Amino acid sequence: MQKQAKTGQRPYIAVKRKGGKSVGSLLFDGINYLLLTLFAIATIIPFLYILAGSLTPADELTKQGFVLIPSRLTLDAYSYLLASEAVIRGLGVSIYITAVGTFINILFTVLMAYALARKELKGRQPILLMVIFSMLFSGGMIPTFLIVKTMGLLDSYWSLMIPGAINAFNLIVMKNFFQQLPEGLEESAKMDGCNDLGILFRIVIPLSLPVIVTFVMFYAVGHWNSYFTAILYINDTEKWPLQVLVRQLIILSQGGLGESNQDSFNIPAQTVNMAMIVLSTLPILIVYPFLQKHFTKGILLGSVKG
Repeated sequence: MQKQAKTGQRPYIAVKRKGGKSVGSLLFDGINYLLLTLFAIATIIPFLYILAGSLTPADELTKQGFVLIPSRLTLDAYSYLLASEAVIRGLGVSIYITAVGTFINILFTVLMAYALARKELKGRQPILLMVIFSMLFSGGMIPTFLIVKTMGLLDSYWSLMIPGAINAFNLIVMKNFFQQLPEGLEESAKMDGCNDLGILFRIVIPLSLPVIVTFVMFYAVGHWNSYFTAILYINDTEKWPLQVLVRQLIILSQGGLGESNQDSFNIPAQTVNMAMIVLSTLPILIVYPFLQKHFTKGILLGSVKG
């Protein structure tokens, strides 16, 4: 202290900003948070409008047009839908197609990806080239329809699950992940007398759960939201999934099918349309938070190297 007083020097006091960030970094983070918040609000408001509209009395929704906070809540639209056998049946069909179809997707994708990850597999490169080729070019709607018809899959649920059993992109990502696993694990398992299937189900799959769970969600969402393939391949209205019924309700409420086709349908109010959208979206929204933590990790783990 005496030395400082004699030389006239003042002790240096370092002022650290929060997190050690500069003013520019804090400003950049603030702008990012603001933009992301605005984007989140713009994304959430349409769904809140649909949810609020489904709980709003029809006369109030007709008068105001846009409602986010109903003055009075009602479940009439949901009661109307849940009393319909077609809606309940369509919901069951969607659940069945999503569950069985996702199981088929994951089973075939895992088996083929594990085989292609083995460098000693004969004909591995030509198969990989065909997989990549299918990502760039496809046969088209009419050739696919003819194949489904020739196989006798029309008007069956298999027509909604078998043609798209393996997604080429998902297959390549999963193959890349399998190739990153240490080879010593397989060698140790073989020394213990484990065969290839044993290695796959006892070692590879438990270590690959982040990737597998990620693609389970991708496949499940694809099956749940699919309606065009059902329109192409399913003629029996009792086998229609829920998404096709949503489409029919919206078209009928807009008068898009003509008077001749409207005789056998009770055209729903706008609140019923919104309640139908909520019912078709709710199952995925319930499952999504439980699997979200695996998404980023799963995709990054499988896309590091080819």
